[in-house]
Amino acid sequence: MNTKKKSTPSPEGQRQLETLRQAVGKTLEKKRRLGQYAVTWKDGKPVVQGEDAPGESETAQ
Repeated sequence: MNTKKKSTPSPEGQRQLETLRQAVGKTLEKKRRLGQYAVTWKDGKPVVQGEDAPGESETAQ
């Protein structure tokens, strides 16, 4: 099956993407203010960030 891949999303897709970005930004900011850690992706790997983030010794078992 051949499908064409668009380089940019449709206007509706752009609105949905922006809404998701705003929601994620608000959630990460809330977690930061509460002192909670968050797991994000960087260079294809999960990254744990925050004051109460588990350390290497806690996650390696």
